[in-house]
Amino acid sequence: MDKSLSLDVQYACEDAGLPLAVDFRRWAKAALAGAGAGGAVEIVLRIVDEGEGAALNQRYRNKSGPTNVLAFPYAVAADHDLHGDLVMCATVVQREAREQGKQAGAHWAHMCVHGILHLRGYDHATQDEADVMEGLETSILVGLGFPRPYE
Repeated sequence: MDKSLSLDVQYACEDAGLPLAVDFRRWAKAALAGAGAGGAVEIVLRIVDEGEGAALNQRYRNKSGPTNVLAFPYAVAADHDLHGDLVMCATVVQREAREQGKQAGAHWAHMCVHGILHLRGYDHATQDEADVMEGLETSILVGLGFPRPYE
């Protein structure tokens, strides 16, 4: 992958135990490399509380309550391979990690990779799409040293 990754991490909540920007950058680079991104990449990653997460989920997906990650890809500019926003709800990600018996860092990494794959056009609306996306997520996360996320 080209080294021209611009990742702006915005912390819009005060939850303790959030990953550092350097962690998100490492996970993003791995996801982009795994997804075959080769050009300039510009991503804003915003970590939000449940209120903001729920408002965005309602507005853009017409679903009530917060979700773990929302992806908003932008139209690709001639000088960019990828340009978009990711929104991750801290309390949802942390709660899911506890409920699923996962290490918090591993689940944060998974949700970061998952969101970036959505920005790259991957989806899980059908079983075939889910199989491809989950396989790629697993490969990327294992490459980062995390356990397989779907086991």
